Amino acid sequence: MNTTPELDLASPASPRTMFHGVLNYEQQKKRAKELLIAFKNQNLTAKTKLKRFHPQFEKKPINSSNITLADCQLCVARENGFSSWLKLKSHCDQLKIKQNQINSGHIPELDNKDTLHIRCGSDIKHSLKVAGFIGEFHEFNDPFCQGPIPKGSKLDFLKTRTEFISTAYGIPLKEITANQKIAYEKLDKLWDYERVILWFEHDSYDQLILAFLLDHFSSLVSRPKLEIICIDSVPGVPDFVGLGQLAPEMLIWLWENQRAPITDEQLTLGESIWGALKQETPQDLERIIEASTPELPLMANALKRHLKELPSNKNGLGLTQELTLRILADKGPLKGKELFATLMREYEPLPYLGDLMYWYELSQFKKSKTALINDETKDTPLPWPERLISITQAGQELLSGKLNYKDFIPAARWVGGIKINPDITQKT
Repeated sequence: MNTTPELDLASPASPRTMFHGVLNYEQQKKRAKELLIAFKNQNLTAKTKLKRFHPQFEKKPINSSNITLADCQLCVARENGFSSWLKLKSHCDQLKIKQNQINSGHIPELDNKDTLHIRCGSDIKHSLKVAGFIGEFHEFNDPFCQGPIPKGSKLDFLKTRTEFISTAYGIPLKEITANQKIAYEKLDKLWDYERVILWFEHDSYDQLILAFLLDHFSSLVSRPKLEIICIDSVPGVPDFVGLGQLAPEMLIWLWENQRAPITDEQLTLGESIWGALKQETPQDLERIIEASTPELPLMANALKRHLKELPSNKNGLGLTQELTLRILADKGPLKGKELFATLMREYEPLPYLGDLMYWYELSQFKKSKTALINDETKDTPLPWPERLISITQAGQELLSGKLNYKDFIPAARWVGGIKINPDITQKT
């Protein structure tokens, strides 16, 4: 029996926003003044906020006559992730300086042409250029969070991954083969650079690619200076989802404040994780998760989320499948793009899917032996984002646990090296 550890994450309490991270000092001053006025007017939300973010009042009664603007400023600072109002102001001032430098074109030297920036997507490529980075950018975006991660030779591995991506995302095999060739071969030519920087965040899409890269680096006899920026939060950004949401000046801030050398311990752990991801059972990954991956603090939760795609005890659904049906049950019929946005903003505890990846998940539901979702625009040839989708009665019964998805799986699916067959009962 496959068993997955409990995921210590929850769906967001309120819909996520996509703030670019550049705090405005005057706006924060205004927020502090508004908080003071609201508290003086006995506003319950203001009182709750003060008790939550002001250390003096976390466990003590609040006397309204003693609350000052400075108290409210401290509250606003701590809510934004700063220990003091002075540090919030300093952060805002620094971002303003960087913004002015970008706008004027007088940007201090950050990297050099012998630097390679590696990212698992193209989302920050333009922003890095705007921010003044002149090093080369390399996109390595094989989505190991979906499809098989096979053992065997490099040739067989690439063939399996290429065929999956082409079939799953509807991209011509020739195009994927060419892209994969560029992506992987670049990793064998790192001696062309003095320094390699990895830009990553905390979700399973990023972290599984990070594990692969660390494993690859560990196998190199000679390698350049290796550094990493790997984050799950940014001061002033209440709902950090990914690096792509951040403004160019925030990328400079990350470069100056969050960049660190990649250690031998991280390389060793990456090698272990990558080996565990290819196993036919989850036990090796579970042992790594249990050890909490202190060398890579964001990895454990990403691996937990990865294993949550295994069939659940309740109904045989992976978490993405479960949440998709839950959204449709809660909100009624939605267009594909609305369904995807709702999943990312309101339901998914650790967003990691791109749109093509999610359309693949929906297409698998559509192939189910018993219909679980309805395509209410099936008579009109529309792309997934515009199709109107609803849940069927069987989908409702699946959610309640009356039915089990193992009886409807249209074809084998993979969670890393773990194969889930349609004709074999596999429970977590």
